[in-house]
Amino acid sequence: METSTITKSAASERAVPFSGSESLKRKAKELFEMPLLSLVQQAAAVHQEHWPEADVQRCSLLSIKTGNCPEDCSYCPQSARYATEIENHPLLDVDEIERRAKMAKAEGSSRFCMGAAWRKPPRGKQFDDVLEAVRRVKAQGLECCATLGLLNAEQARSLKAAGLDVYNHNVDSSPEFYSKVITTRKFEDRVATLENVRAAGLEVCCGGILGMGEEVEDRESLIAFLASMNPHPESVPLNLLVKVDGTPLAEKEDLDPFELVRAVAVTRLMIPQTRIRLSAGRMNLSREAQALCFVAGANSIFSGEKLLTTPLPGDSFDDRLIAEMTGKTGKSHGGAEPN
Repeated sequence: METSTITKSAASERAVPFSGSESLKRKAKELFEMPLLSLVQQAAAVHQEHWPEADVQRCSLLSIKTGNCPEDCSYCPQSARYATEIENHPLLDVDEIERRAKMAKAEGSSRFCMGAAWRKPPRGKQFDDVLEAVRRVKAQGLECCATLGLLNAEQARSLKAAGLDVYNHNVDSSPEFYSKVITTRKFEDRVATLENVRAAGLEVCCGGILGMGEEVEDRESLIAFLASMNPHPESVPLNLLVKVDGTPLAEKEDLDPFELVRAVAVTRLMIPQTRIRLSAGRMNLSREAQALCFVAGANSIFSGEKLLTTPLPGDSFDDRLIAEMTGKTGKSHGGAEPN
């Protein structure tokens, strides 16, 4: 499959043509136009080939600094530009972050992600505290992930040295649609951070949000962009828009859940060895819709009561769901690697 070059060893190599390669976009279009049943059957076969253990990785995401973000992401209740009911709080104490990581592990998570509502991490004590939090999370035997906004090369190297495994930096939507939901940073800014992350030797977690008013062509272009990255992201979160009062996208119509299933299946077929994570918006999906996403190739969830600031179904729901999907207890730790 044709790829572009976000490499692990060379930050100077530019990533993708920003619109994604045309051949990959054509492939994504062909897949999106397939009858859903045929598409899901093909995706399930590819999933079985690369993930024969049929496990579901369980992850937790903690907002370690909430609100007052200067960005204008139209979907985000943490933007300082919008009047929402989100309760802002400064960076959590490192001891509290460590305590929450221990709780997440006890509930069955094998990956713990820390999210901070910054445009980019500040220098000084706050960033030093994040580095210490990374060290303490790793000491719990958890995979450690962070999402802190735009990173420069030095910050990425410091996070790697502290023990960070994965950096999440979603591109949110297609290069063509991006400026319709965010104007305070460019798609290319996102790509520059992904380059710095790869150059530091960190794994990449990168995905997008569905249901923001984009066309099907934008979903095709988003997945084509992800498939063009070389190497592919180790994990791809697929989010449904969570509509929050006070944000510009609060009145958008709900996306048909089958569109998420379709996106999961296309992603599995185009990026077969990547973990596909059901992320925000699961509260709007029935148990059956979530199960169909797993059949189509999803194999990870964010678990718990909250995803940063928006609700999740909760641990007891996820315990039952994972047990029914995999035949294993939802408290199982770890996750098999792809073949």
